[in-house]
Amino acid sequence: MAVVGEALRVRVDEHRARRNLRDQVARLELELQHTLVSAFPRTGLDVSLAPRRAAGPRVLSLGELEDLRDRLSIKLAQARAQLAERADREEHNRRLLERMLLEPGRYRFVRIANADLGEGGCGVWHVRPRLGLIGMLCGWWQVKLSSGCPLAG
Repeated sequence: MAVVGEALRVRVDEHRARRNLRDQVARLELELQHTLVSAFPRTGLDVSLAPRRAAGPRVLSLGELEDLRDRLSIKLAQARAQLAERADREEHNRRLLERMLLEPGRYRFVRIANADLGEGGCGVWHVRPRLGLIGMLCGWWQVKLSSGCPLAG
């Protein structure tokens, strides 16, 4: 009788462990989705998991669920780090643009694309002399925003 009770307890513990792992995987997938959504409109954030095997629909073992949870956790950490790095770079570029607008003569011929600021569009901010060669010789500099994407050819 003790063997039957022990087998039942093992089955219940495995069921509880499986449910717990599925909940953890669901939470990690949701956090990964939120990270991807918070990155919008930025592109290039990789949140995909490489599939282990194409064995078709099946119930994952405890080891496979743990492996999936671990891979999701690593992918989430990588996506958050990538997003934080990109946000830091965009903030640096915004501050550089502010300084360019305040003192264009100190930032001659510097160019910053809208994409580097985390904004959409094809515009590019650049410091140019006001009247070409004469403005360059006289020290007359200005910041201009290009009109955007060129027309398709």
